[in-house]
Amino acid sequence: MEIIGSTEYIKVAGIEQVPAKIDTGADSSSIWASHIDMKEDGTLFFTLFDRKSPLYTGEPISADVYAVRVVRSSHGDEQIRYRVELPISIGGKTFTTTFTLANRSRNSFPVLIGKRTLVEGQFLVDVSKSNVKRKKIAHSAKLSKELKENPYQFHQKYLSEKGAK
Repeated sequence: MEIIGSTEYIKVAGIEQVPAKIDTGADSSSIWASHIDMKEDGTLFFTLFDRKSPLYTGEPISADVYAVRVVRSSHGDEQIRYRVELPISIGGKTFTTTFTLANRSRNSFPVLIGKRTLVEGQFLVDVSKSNVKRKKIAHSAKLSKELKENPYQFHQKYLSEKGAK
């Protein structure tokens, strides 16, 4: 078994150095897709990522074999998503796995690797390892400074009933 961290750089559909979150609590894997369209002959077309992403190539991908799945978010929201198979390389292994296509533009990671892919690739996850180095968000640093300077004022500004509305 290959041991991987809670975050990994992967190769997917020929695109290298894609940051992925390894989520042992997620059932399936998901990838950021855009421009999802269906032709009259039933062929599904999409691009990986979006123009806002440095990973975006604009290259359309077509799929004749696909499925749909109802996916429930951690907030309980349900979405219908297409499921496609894509080639992936992770932790020194290369294989094909199933991804749901989703708009992950607001997520920290454009790819989420769920437990079905982990079982398929026979990976163990060492959560103490994180192989993707992320920049700290400047906004968080500013908030931490505000909290340290005056915790009560911070609470009133951001977290009290009045500030939450």
